[in-house]
Amino acid sequence: MTSDLIPQRIAALGEWFHNIELRGHHTAPHHFLGDYPAIKWRQFADAVPADLRGRTVLDIGCNGGFYSIAMKRRGADRVVGIDWDERYLAQARFAAEISEVDVEFRRLSVYDVATLREQFDIVLFMGVLYHLRHPLLALDLLHEHVTRDLFVFQSMLRGSTEITTVDSDYPFSEKAIFNAAGYPKLHFVEHRYSRDQTNWWVPNRAAAEAMLRSAGFSIVEHPEPEVFVCRHAVISDAEPRAVYPAS
Repeated sequence: MTSDLIPQRIAALGEWFHNIELRGHHTAPHHFLGDYPAIKWRQFADAVPADLRGRTVLDIGCNGGFYSIAMKRRGADRVVGIDWDERYLAQARFAAEISEVDVEFRRLSVYDVATLREQFDIVLFMGVLYHLRHPLLALDLLHEHVTRDLFVFQSMLRGSTEITTVDSDYPFSEKAIFNAAGYPKLHFVEHRYSRDQTNWWVPNRAAAEAMLRSAGFSIVEHPEPEVFVCRHAVISDAEPRAVYPAS
């Protein structure tokens, strides 16, 4: 595609959430968050291996493909990006084509990742959790079915940034602990937040960390306020686990 046709194609693909530079043309130059997600990526890029040769990557909620393209540029052998929105997938395919990288994009729900029947060396879960009606279920499924090693998690956080040390158990009479600023809390959005009806659950920092641990991820690095780099850990058989209906 000639450079002068790229802006026309960008416009034809609709409103972009990822601002990606495609041969000098930006897909979302007036993004309300600035040069997003590049400004976010620069704050934690060093926490992801610079050389991904020999590794596979799964980008969940890939949107316009920014992170998928970044992983392929770091040499990943295979990158799969999934999203439920066909418009975002069309944008991602176009961005990868113009960027001259080979990324496989699929329409798939995070709740159906088991159908991939594959584990990946690196799983990216960027800006997805708060869009889910069932966030902990999603984390459980990602741990069980697709994460082999590295899990890179990012979520919008609201509320206190404090972390309260929580005991392993409390008597039924204990109530005060729930009022602690640093107790893990999920803020439920019944209607909309930031004019977005898909914002459902917004954690505070303590809740984000606790949910990751509960799902079997060991946090090894916190390079940016909203980003947690984790490793896949073994969950003890003694730990209580949720029971999900069979498909």
